[in-house]
Amino acid sequence: MSIDQYKKEVGMMNLERLIELRESKPDTLFPIPEKELLLRFERLYTGAVNDVLREFCLLDQALPNHIVPLREYRTVAGFAFTVKSAPNTLVTGEMEFRTQMLDAMHEDSFVVWDTSSDEKATLWGGVMTATAKGKKVRAACIDGGIRDTHQILESDFPVFYKYRISNGSLGRCLITHYQIALQIGSVTVRPGDIILGDIDGVLVVPREIAYEVLRRAEEILENEKVIFGWVKEGQTVRDITEKGGYF
Repeated sequence: MSIDQYKKEVGMMNLERLIELRESKPDTLFPIPEKELLLRFERLYTGAVNDVLREFCLLDQALPNHIVPLREYRTVAGFAFTVKSAPNTLVTGEMEFRTQMLDAMHEDSFVVWDTSSDEKATLWGGVMTATAKGKKVRAACIDGGIRDTHQILESDFPVFYKYRISNGSLGRCLITHYQIALQIGSVTVRPGDIILGDIDGVLVVPREIAYEVLRRAEEILENEKVIFGWVKEGQTVRDITEKGGYF
């Protein structure tokens, strides 16, 4: 009996669709240059973009609130470069794989790092920051630990993180994958998705709808300018609401 016949006989699961959903990397092209797209997102803020994602029925695009900015950043935007690690005592091969991962980092990346709920190690520090900045990476979001905080602050490189501790990563954790889909909290992050970070945290915009989200968020920003003007004029809440304003 052939493998295909065997599958048909025993009714083995067809996982192709699941694999496509979980492992595909979006390659949507935009009607504007990528750098312009990121620049226009950086003129917005995560709250406005999140409200637009709600209009798209996407209510779980903000990364968990335990991930906080190291400074009170204005909006920074980049394309998701994903990394996954896990607690592990193994040392052999770690530096070689880390080197491969760093070589793959590209300009305009926003590193998103899933540490598999590690609570003991740091995955990002001063040297990683200097390396990323040299490669023109825009920011890093670590769902785990950082260290060398003074060096990061001096570099003026945006970092979002969960905790700080002096423990290094070697001998405590192992990088297992990069440029794969991640699940952080209830949010799926895929390589190439648009990542926004500011003082209010980190937000994921699926690449397929990024341009439409951008255009709509820009509309909301213009609407808010009008509403702020009405408030400054002293108009009542009822008057503003009746004219289509919101709070």
